[in-house]
Amino acid sequence: MIEARFHSAIDQLPAAAWDGLRANANPFVSHAFLSALENGGCIRPNWGWQAHHLGLYEHGELIAAAPLYLKGNSHGEFVFDFSWASAWERAGGEYYPKLLNAVPYSPIPGPRLLAGSDDRTPMLQQALVEAMRLEAERMGLSSVHANFLEAAELDAFDHGPRDQRWLARSDVQFHWHNHGYRHFPDFLAALSHKKRKNIRHERAHVAASGVAIEMRSGDTLSVGEWRRVHALYAATFDAKGNHAALTRAFFSRLGELGQTVQVALARHAETIIAMALFVQSDSTLYGRYWGASVDVPGLHFELCYYRGIEHAIANKLARFEPGAQGEHKLARGFLPVRTHSRHYLVNPDFRTAVAAALAHEAEAVDAYAAELQSHSPYADHGHAER
Repeated sequence: MIEARFHSAIDQLPAAAWDGLRANANPFVSHAFLSALENGGCIRPNWGWQAHHLGLYEHGELIAAAPLYLKGNSHGEFVFDFSWASAWERAGGEYYPKLLNAVPYSPIPGPRLLAGSDDRTPMLQQALVEAMRLEAERMGLSSVHANFLEAAELDAFDHGPRDQRWLARSDVQFHWHNHGYRHFPDFLAALSHKKRKNIRHERAHVAASGVAIEMRSGDTLSVGEWRRVHALYAATFDAKGNHAALTRAFFSRLGELGQTVQVALARHAETIIAMALFVQSDSTLYGRYWGASVDVPGLHFELCYYRGIEHAIANKLARFEPGAQGEHKLARGFLPVRTHSRHYLVNPDFRTAVAAALAHEAEAVDAYAAELQSHSPYADHGHAER
């Protein structure tokens, strides 16, 4: 018999068993990364996050799991449901807390239903989805949300009777794909003449500035360098009026993840004036955080995009995902891809109203994605899409 249990901390679940259930090596759902968030002080009820991780057990053994949180707000999710919350509360309901199946502060597509990769996987994925739905109803919550799902997980949300259906939602991100490039000039050669010229111009500005740039693995940074990296991240968030939710302790723990974390550092003399932080798997580079204390033309693009592309080519990584939003990425070789989320609203009338709104939203997203595809930066559009 399979038993569902919920856990108030990731460290209550066995790390080796958890990691062994991942269908791929996506680092954001690794036990170590989620533990770094919790033990680094980033997951706090007063910030709207409370761990409520789901484990499925058979004969005492963990056979499936899902990163799950009770959310007291909708911050740090990147799939925006503020209008849903407002509508439900105007109708007299309580939208928060809700359940969220996701990785905090990380708009990264990846596994959310950890159920191995064998014949039992589809059944266990469906069991995880049903356990989340039943938990929301048991606790009297408004909803459950599963964000940035992998395509192979979507079917698990489509089972069950119609009156328990999950609502589908999609959005667009921009990802770079490695077509066997030998080096950065090889990638540039695949672009249209105008895009190639603009990138060379941007990189020349940075080269002429006298700033020294290096790519380092996180485990080679000193305590002082990590402190500076975090300070740049926090100051940049604060300058934009945003809450810097990731703590210095969390950044220090990133340094313990070895080659998983890469940092592009820009120095003027001996002072680190800007940084871009990346996380990588065996196949993909993920751009995460940026910070700078001075304004150097083109430096943001150099650190966040071009150094990432160079690193991906040098390490034969198949893909580079630089983060959420940003049409400006299209001109720099990143192409639109679809992201997926699923949402279960407990109240059937509320579910029907949101479903109608999502149908209109889907038409707009489809049109937007089609328009983006017509503006490929590559000289050979087929080459870029293969």
